[in-house]
Amino acid sequence: MVLALLPALVASLVTVALALGAVLARALTPVAGAVATVFGIVIVVTAGFAFLVLLILFVVASVIVTRYRIDEKREKHLQEGSAGERGVSNVVAHIVVPTALAIGTGWVPPLWSGPDGGVLYISALAFGAADTFASELGVLAGRARSILTFRPVSPGTNGGVSGPGEVWALLGALTTGVIGYLACLLFSTPTFSALFVVGVATVAGFVACQIDSVLGEALENRGYLNKHSTNFLGMISAVGIAAACLAAGGLIR
Repeated sequence: MVLALLPALVASLVTVALALGAVLARALTPVAGAVATVFGIVIVVTAGFAFLVLLILFVVASVIVTRYRIDEKREKHLQEGSAGERGVSNVVAHIVVPTALAIGTGWVPPLWSGPDGGVLYISALAFGAADTFASELGVLAGRARSILTFRPVSPGTNGGVSGPGEVWALLGALTTGVIGYLACLLFSTPTFSALFVVGVATVAGFVACQIDSVLGEALENRGYLNKHSTNFLGMISAVGIAAACLAAGGLIR
């Protein structure tokens, strides 16, 4: 589904305004804001407003949890950027996959059905929310353990997890699934049942968050990956899990 000229123009202007607001609020660096604008326009023009709304809410939620108790995070050197702002590498790591999924959904002819693309897209952002919530809120728990050895590690260590962090990861994936489904209903975007969409997104997002932690400890700590490539692979794994769920249900086409 590619938007007509007038809706596409309106959507593009809205995207520019929101990105500019994020830059002025110092949630994104100027370069990151410009990159987010380009990708956001591609997403909404090719896949529709439901996809853009979910992306916007994901960004807003990420900003809120990133800024939460920022002074405490800065004291412990656990903050994103210098004051909670996200740079271009972080934006690219979290938006390339959703953009590719949006293009594949809106392409004429589409690479997969609209409902399939919606589930894959929601699952990708469910991972983004799970990972962001776990890292930004779980790190405040004050304790963590290695996901592989279960030995105590310092909060913020790659591969370190905590009980509160895991709960936040689950809530991040779950709420993304719910909001994604509601956005599809609001904008009359074809989708599957609420139980299926929310269930797949929650499982894919949460499990992929654990995969991200394993990659962080096993590969990132050894210098084979960096933070952003780890996040990128984590999001890819969320899409793979969602695709497997669609295939298992005989739904992907």
